[in-house]
Parts: sequence; C-alpha cells; structure tokens
Amino acid sequence: MKIREFEKSDLNNLYGTLSDPDVMTYIEDPYTVEDTQALLDDVLESEERSIHAAEDDNGNYVGYVIFHQYEDDSYELGWLLNKSEWGKGYASKLTEMMIEETRKKGMNAVIECAPEQAVTIHIAEKFGFKFDEVYDGCNVYRLKLV
Repeated sequence: MKIREFEKSDLNNLYGTLSDPDVMTYIEDPYTVEDTQALLDDVLESEERSIHAAEDDNGNYVGYVIFHQYEDDSYELGWLLNKSEWGKGYASKLTEMMIEETRKKGMNAVIECAPEQAVTIHIAEKFGFKFDEVYDGCNVYRLKLV
C-alpha cells in the first residue's frame, strides 16, 4: 500500500469516497461534487495537509487517510475507504503505516471516531490504542509511542 499527496486529478476518486452514504454514515452528509472540489482545493492549498490519498499495491485509489498533528505531542490517524475496498485489511495496513510514521516523528497517536463505529474501535484496540475520553461526541483513543 501507498499513502501519497492528493493531486488535482483526484477529484473523481475523492468524490467517489465522499459521496457514498454508506462510507459517510458516521462522518457527515455525503458530499456533492462542489463540496468535494472545495475540500480538494483546501487540501492542495494547505501547507500542512491533513488528508492523503491511499492506494493499493497496484496503484489503485482505495480511499484516503487522515494524518495530521492533533495536539503538541500527538498525531491523529484515520481513514475513509471506498465501500468496494471494505474487508480487505486495508484499514489495518494503513493504520500500521501511520503508526510507524507517527513513531518516526516522535509523537503519540490518536484515533477519533463515533461511538457506533465498531470496526474503527476494533482496529484501534487491535493496535493497542486505549479509550481516553469522549470529546465533541467522538470517542478518543490514544496510543503512547514516546
């Protein structure tokens, strides 16, 4: 798998992820093309990008990851995968990759999710994240790396 920067040409890929009601169930309402374009423009203009495209081993777009500084000592990790990619182990592989990158940065890791997101909670716990608190309606899981 590969995590890479988004490009202008990713609009249709990103729209495919963000417009799917099943993918967006616990996040927010599905995006329109215009919403997606605005998000992509913001990402491309940002100095510190918070979301990145995720590709499988064949270079096919499978969704995106959330990876950005969360607090002074921690990075937030997350993912939104296209529904067609669910159940293939990609979320676990991407989590493993982001944990390693977080460790290299000398930071701790955080995963935020809705309390109903059983798969996300399972993956967080699988990698040793511990429930810390509820913040703004989301469960916050932390992994101490430093």
